[in-house]
Amino acid sequence: MPNPSRLRAAALPVVTSAVLSAALLAGCSDDSGSGSEDSGDLAAQKLDWKDCPAPSEAEGGGSAPSPLPDGGEWQCATMKAPLDWDDPEGDTIGLALIRAEASGPADRRIGSLVFNFGGPGGSGVTTLPAFGQDYAKLRTRYDLVSFDPRGVGRSAPVECLDDKQLDAYFQQDATPDDAAERRELLENTEDFNAACEKNSKRVLPHVATTDAARDMDLMRRVLGDDELHYFGISYGTELGGVYAHLFPEHVGRAVFDAVVDPTQTPEQGSLGQAEGFQLALDNFAEDCTSKVEECPLGDSAQDVKDSIARLLKDLDRRPIPGIFPRELTQTAATGGIAQALYSKDFWEYLTEGLVQAYDGDGRVLMALSDSLNGRDENGRYSNITAANVAINCADDKPRYGPAYVEDKLPEFRKASPVFGDYLAWSMLSCTDWPVPGAADHPDVSAPGAAPILVIGNTGDPATPYEGAGKMVEALGKGVGVELTYKGQGHGAYDSKNKCVQDAVHGYLLDGRVPAAGTVCS
Repeated sequence: MPNPSRLRAAALPVVTSAVLSAALLAGCSDDSGSGSEDSGDLAAQKLDWKDCPAPSEAEGGGSAPSPLPDGGEWQCATMKAPLDWDDPEGDTIGLALIRAEASGPADRRIGSLVFNFGGPGGSGVTTLPAFGQDYAKLRTRYDLVSFDPRGVGRSAPVECLDDKQLDAYFQQDATPDDAAERRELLENTEDFNAACEKNSKRVLPHVATTDAARDMDLMRRVLGDDELHYFGISYGTELGGVYAHLFPEHVGRAVFDAVVDPTQTPEQGSLGQAEGFQLALDNFAEDCTSKVEECPLGDSAQDVKDSIARLLKDLDRRPIPGIFPRELTQTAATGGIAQALYSKDFWEYLTEGLVQAYDGDGRVLMALSDSLNGRDENGRYSNITAANVAINCADDKPRYGPAYVEDKLPEFRKASPVFGDYLAWSMLSCTDWPVPGAADHPDVSAPGAAPILVIGNTGDPATPYEGAGKMVEALGKGVGVELTYKGQGHGAYDSKNKCVQDAVHGYLLDGRVPAAGTVCS
């Protein structure tokens, strides 16, 4: 996955079951600008909630969301928002929303609970129904609401390359070894960015996280809530922190899970992810070799990691058949491994994929890589890659060149022999981006805001655990309340850990703030 400035800080990825099944069967901040209070008549708009259509191609395609187990229906609407928050009475865009109304008694309803599942670039309209039953208890007192942020899915989506071009783009070598490969990577990045400018010039200057935060405050008003009750996961914690900074007086009950470190530059974030994914890979290798049955990948954890390193080196020289007609390259295999490390539930797929790849069959690892890149089994891509790059580059001020990356390679390789090169070279994604970035890192200071429950997972690969403590410090005294989950994978709530879920339910449903420093295992 050579495009994003970092591996996406997304919520638990939804691996397309059809893609994996086929493969397995075959093989076996800126504070300037206006706030939502300046949105004029837009705050008085009435949403026209209707049955949800099937997801658009940009949202990932598929079928319309099925009813919830208790018969609750998903409803969709479009909210108008200013294209440019500096000109709130100018042109507007439509933001796609989805909700499931509260299941409990009306007199117990608190309001709407707004979700952002991360990315940046993930479609909330498709993700919330996929996990909706996991939030059944929260739905007893809240309408569950999510949305496609601007630039994403149905919300004025950023468009760059077409499906055929993206297939070729993801086949490139994202870890160049010589001058010719470096030149090709840079040229491909420039071509990608130029296509984004050509196809999405109107929206590119207006997809920053500060814009999305202002959209959320408008959403709060349109939904009829005095406060924003919020559940942010992964990048959603950064969005939530920026919202709290801009609108501290409107923060309601909020939970941040799988927390982005708001103090890091893009380079520091990429280096932190190299360490985080390496830690997850170490844990995967230890888990495989510690079981009663024989680990098919090696006799020791080091054997497992050495075998993976050899596989990637071999693939750099000679790719193997993937999902026809594409080949499994070193880059695709690295992305597939990373995808499987987002959740311990995916480790069995990673084991199977590696075993098959050692035998010359790359279909499972390619299916995992396709899921990471937003490609379905029919060869259609969502716009998650385009949106991810556009939002990151609008947010991040630094622009890194090839010489700078080369100087940093030893540090990245020390952090991770497997993911170091991959993440170092991905810092080129904003080189020559047509829109300047806003800041070195977001401002999330929120003096006076209501308490925000901040949950860090000690085994998180994409948003390393240390970020939770940094978020608490940055939010300011009396705002962030840290809870630690000693687990594996990206995020904590969806691990089904009772201690974590009890803490979240206690706060969101009953207003009980857990003691700072609570540890769940």
